[in-house]
Formats: sequence, C-alpha cells, structure tokens
Amino acid sequence: MMLAMTERLSRRDFARTGAAATLAALLPQGIFGDSAAKRKAVIHADSEIGTVRPEFHGHFAEHLGSCVYGGIWVGPKSPIPNIDGFRQDAVTYLKELGVPVLRWPGGCFADDYHWRDGIGPAEKRPKRVNIHWGGYVEDNSFGTHEFVAFCRLIGAEPYFAANVGTGQPREMRDWMEYCNQPSASALADERAANGSPSPFAVKYWGVGNELWGCGGQFRPEAAAAEFRRYAVFAPTFGGTRPYLVGCGPSGNDTRWTHGFLETLAGGRMPDGYSMHFYERGALPPEKFTDGAMATQFNIFPRVEQAIVQQRALLDGYDPQRRIGLILDEWGVWDRIPREDEQQRGRLWQQSTMRSAVAAALGLNLFNRQADKLYMCNIAQMVNVLQSVLVTDGPEGPRSVRTTTYYAYLLFKGHRAKTALKVETDGPKPADFNPAPGQPEPPPDLSLSASRQGAEMVVSLVNPRPDASMDVECALRGASARRGTAQILHDSDRNAANGFDHPDRVTIQPHQVAVDGAGATFRITLPALSVATVNLELS
Repeated sequence: MMLAMTERLSRRDFARTGAAATLAALLPQGIFGDSAAKRKAVIHADSEIGTVRPEFHGHFAEHLGSCVYGGIWVGPKSPIPNIDGFRQDAVTYLKELGVPVLRWPGGCFADDYHWRDGIGPAEKRPKRVNIHWGGYVEDNSFGTHEFVAFCRLIGAEPYFAANVGTGQPREMRDWMEYCNQPSASALADERAANGSPSPFAVKYWGVGNELWGCGGQFRPEAAAAEFRRYAVFAPTFGGTRPYLVGCGPSGNDTRWTHGFLETLAGGRMPDGYSMHFYERGALPPEKFTDGAMATQFNIFPRVEQAIVQQRALLDGYDPQRRIGLILDEWGVWDRIPREDEQQRGRLWQQSTMRSAVAAALGLNLFNRQADKLYMCNIAQMVNVLQSVLVTDGPEGPRSVRTTTYYAYLLFKGHRAKTALKVETDGPKPADFNPAPGQPEPPPDLSLSASRQGAEMVVSLVNPRPDASMDVECALRGASARRGTAQILHDSDRNAANGFDHPDRVTIQPHQVAVDGAGATFRITLPALSVATVNLELS
C-alpha cells in the first residue's frame, strides 16, 4: 500500500478509446457554481459494454491496525459475540453485503509473512514482529485455516498474496499444495491433521505485492523475472489451476507496465495483472472542506483514464485479453489523526458521506469500463482506510456499517448484469487534463447503467455539496413500465455512522418518475447523494 502516481492521457488519446461519454456542455468555471442544476443523461440500452463482474465489488484485508485482530477476529474465548472466533456482527453484515472475493494477508505484510507461522495449534504458533505496521507482535492466531473459514462464512472467494519479498518459489508452491491437494501427500495430510480434510481449492494467487515498493523495491524487469520464476513452480493441485496475478504499477505508471510485460513477452504471461490507485485526501476524514473534497473527487477521472491506458498496454501484448486487469487496492486514503491511530490502530479511518460518494464514483466507473476490468478490491474491509465496517477493537462489542457499506449495497443489483453505454452533459474524464493555467471542471453528475432481461439498474451520483440536481434521463433502445429508487444522502459531507449514532446515514426510499411513454425518467438528487433506480422494462 503506497500513494499512487498518475500519468495523464491527452484528450485525443482518451477520446479515441471511446470510454468517455459524449457531452453537451461543461459547467461554469470555479469549484462550484449555481445553487440549482438541471442535468440530462442518455442510457443506450442497445449498446452493451460488458458484464459487471461481481468481482468488481471485491475486498482486501491486511494484518494492519485493527482490520483483522479486533475487526474480523476476536478469538473463540472472547466475550464479544462470535462464531468460532469471528466477530458475529461482521459475519452477519458481510453476508448481507455479499462479498465476492477477499484478498489477504496483505498488502505490505504479505512480503514478510510466512504461511507456516499461521497453521497448527494456535498456542504453538510463533510470534513475529510486524515490521511494516507499527512493530507490534503478531501472534499468528489468524492464519490460513481461519482465513478460509471466514471466507466460507461470508461467501467470499479467497485470494492469497504470496511472499516474494522475503520468500522463495518453494514457499508459495508448498502453500498451494497444502491448500489444494486433496490427499496422499505430506502437506495434504498435514492440512487434514490441522482440521481440514477437504482441500480449500484456492484459485487466486498474487505473486508478491507492490514489488516496486514495500515488496522489495524491484525494477519492473526484475519483478517480471521473479514472476517467471515463481510461475514455473505453481502447478495445478487437486484440479484447481492457480490464477496467478502479476504485480502491476502504482497508479498509471506506464514505464513499469512496459518493462514488466516486455520482460515476459514470448513466455508465461500472468492470468491477472494488478494495479493500485488511492484517492488521497489532504484533511482528516471528518474535517473535509468543499475544496478538499472536490480535489479528491477529481482523482476519479484519472483512475478511469489509468484503467483505459493500462488495458491498452496489456492489449498490445495480449490482444485476446486473456490477462485480467485487477485494481487490487483502491479507495480514499485521508490524512489520519495520530490520536485516532493511537486509540484504534494504524490507519483507522472513519467513512463519511463524502467517502460514500467517492465509493459510488469508483463503482460507477467500474461499470462504465466493465469490458476492461476483471476484479477491484477496496482497501480495506474493516477499520482500516475506506472500510465497510468499523468496530471498537478487540475489547469492544460494537460494530457499525459505514456509509461506504451502504454505497456498496446500493450497487449490488448491478452484479452479473450487462453494463450499458451512458452519456451525461457534465465534463468528460478527458477534461480533467486542462491546459496550463486553466482550472479543472468541478465534480459533476456520475452515472452508470446495466441490464439483464427486463430489469435495468441505474446508479447516479451527485458529488456537489452546494446544489441538488434535477436529472432527466432518456432511454434509447428500451422503454420502462415503472421504476423504484433508493438513496443514500446527508447534506453534511462529514456525516458518519459512529458508535453512538450507527444509523445516521442509511439507505432510504426515493422518488422517481417514469413518463407515460416509458422513454424517460426523472429524479432529483439532493446535494451529496447516491441513488439507484430499478426499472422494469417493457
């Protein structure tokens, strides 16, 4: 986990991809303009993009702060209500959310983690120092068996990040056999003796994490050479072919991708290719100003540009798109007060109404770029950075669903549907590359849509704090019989679901009007809101 670097596409390059919406007009100059706004949008039901993979809603959990210990895991002897040591509320809430995939154990922690430390009787597991996140002593009570059991409880596919930084190919190879070989080998027998006779059938394996940074500070050519070496010793065990994920760039670092892919050209390519992109914030989570919020929101068009450009680079080496582009870590990373970390653990971060809007901006762009992506994992699941749950630690019984949790819940209906082309009359992503001396346009209406049979789901985001939006959305290639809507909204950008007010910001019913011909619907989006419209099509 590191701050992502960005590179900008030219307007001409980005427009050539066809990813940007065709727009009618730009907003006035300045960060925020008029106090009322009317917006027009078009959904092209006959112009399909690709499948909204459930994996776009993936998650990430690292041994960092109170994400695992006190967030997910409290231990079977804890007075906190738990299921075999897993915090009961967390299991309940995450099952409701429907987590498709969960990446573990890092993050930076992965490249100093040795999997054998986390198996066998808990009381005999060695204690290790977490060198990356505060030097606390890790007791390894949460290891491979616990992680897989947690994934099964919440219905998630496990995704392991293997150790390249301080590990060797043999270590990853043995971990694969331990997890996936059904029987008749020493490692399979050891897994059975440790309580799991059936194999885990783990499909996803990351070959290192952030090898350009905390994973070893490799150059891309050296990182690719490590991937090539590890891949030789990553066979299929028990019928589960490993899906190997190569370490891609921080942000839109095209030099890294060129160097990595050029080194592998003609040989074993990765099944997936990861990139990390954080939307940094300059202020503490609950103290954002309008200007700081606008700056953070304006990073999202650059994320979209990065996805387009990185996919294009991959296509140059893999025109059949057998390599899946994975946004392995993403989310808002605000400036975290020292006192919050001292009280609740490293990188403990509250999620606010601003955070929910940011999550929705990301989820919308994943839908719009559905043909270019394979998986996206928000960082991180509980307590750390842009989490969907916050808890009051190893000794505290309280668990709260954050505003980001509810943003994800609003987007759940898109999963497995086909994303559709949309247009709005706000600024294009390419317009966030202004000429020198010219201001960037302010954040504006964000939209995505998907369809399956007679059901269409439309998600809309108003990221402005100063103006509601009356949105008129036309349907092309389809007509609607009726529609319903839900909304997540609070006029205070810093509003949050805290331990004393856990339900301040939750999903509420909302009004949507479908015209008599079914060709248009109208909806009003209050300032700082996320809405989802469900349409029944004729």
